[in-house]
Amino acid sequence: MRIAIIKEKSIEENRVAITPAGVNALVKEGLEIIIEEGAGVGCGFSDDTYFIAGAKHASDLQEALDFADIIVKVLPPDAREAALLRSNHVLFSFNQLSLRTRNSIDSLLKNKVNSMGIELILSQNKSNPVLVAISELAGKMLPQIAGRYLESTSGGRGIVLSGGPGVPSANVVILGAGAVGVSAAKCFLGLGCQVHILDRNIEALRTVDRVFDGRVITLPATPLDIEKTARFADVLIGAVHIFGAQTPRIVTRNVIREMKAGAVIIDMSVDQGGCFETSKPTTLSDPVYIEHDVIHYCVPNILSSVARSASHVLNQVVLDIVHDIAARGFEDTLRENSHYQHGLLTYNGICTNQGLANMLGITSVIPASLIISSSRN
Repeated sequence: MRIAIIKEKSIEENRVAITPAGVNALVKEGLEIIIEEGAGVGCGFSDDTYFIAGAKHASDLQEALDFADIIVKVLPPDAREAALLRSNHVLFSFNQLSLRTRNSIDSLLKNKVNSMGIELILSQNKSNPVLVAISELAGKMLPQIAGRYLESTSGGRGIVLSGGPGVPSANVVILGAGAVGVSAAKCFLGLGCQVHILDRNIEALRTVDRVFDGRVITLPATPLDIEKTARFADVLIGAVHIFGAQTPRIVTRNVIREMKAGAVIIDMSVDQGGCFETSKPTTLSDPVYIEHDVIHYCVPNILSSVARSASHVLNQVVLDIVHDIAARGFEDTLRENSHYQHGLLTYNGICTNQGLANMLGITSVIPASLIISSSRN
């Protein structure tokens, strides 16, 4: 089986899905790897390191695609990339609905490309290995981002997160008790911040209370509790995630109007639409905007700013996925492992993901029914 590692075309995306160490491991399993020129440069991996690991060289995207059965990349394909993909290709990338375009999705369907959202693939115990791994890393970044924009020179409230003798520490409110929220809470708590976590799932709140031994205040994510905590928050983090679908906007504009001037909002849900009514995607080169005197940080590909660390994390989980597909073949892997079906986005010209279907205004088809039908033909 042949695998292509594609260079990200966005100037602000520096990650790569497989590192040179990952290439070396796959080559030793007998797989052929080709890498598009410059794919790893943004995170410090030169083309030579990939060649030494055993990868072949592709001077451009077309050459890489002509070579490969499996395509791995980080961001969803843009319209040009999607138009070049063919029915013999299996594409692995993040789903990230906010970065999808109608033209790119139409091309995947028209060309009958089988595509997978790597963060939607479940493990055998029904966890999300990719999503958990990247979420934990993203959560660790949030204190440094929040601290930077709370500074007076950034237009923030002019406070330090940790406080000090006679100086109160920052109030941090986190919406969502998933991997991002818990990881962020651990880091903020370590700095001495006052941390609140809100979630609609009482079992998730019980877990938070147990993990942090009651040092994090937990509340149900009711509209009233969201409004109350937002008013005193110095930092308000949206870490809401709905599996494979757009995020509901649970914080209204009226609530944000009542927040402290110079407070910081970080919307970690913006790649799936955002959980604040005032959210709109920003970029690493222009990451913030101010609305209602509140600083908004809404970068969908936040981990691109720590591209090397993020690529190491991605590599660990992508290798397992590629190994399974290479060992069994794409169709058999889907048929024998139902947890892989959760990651299927498009299959033989049919949309199999409800989030994508909603964007297109079409009906999605349950993956299992397609795969069973295919096996009978």
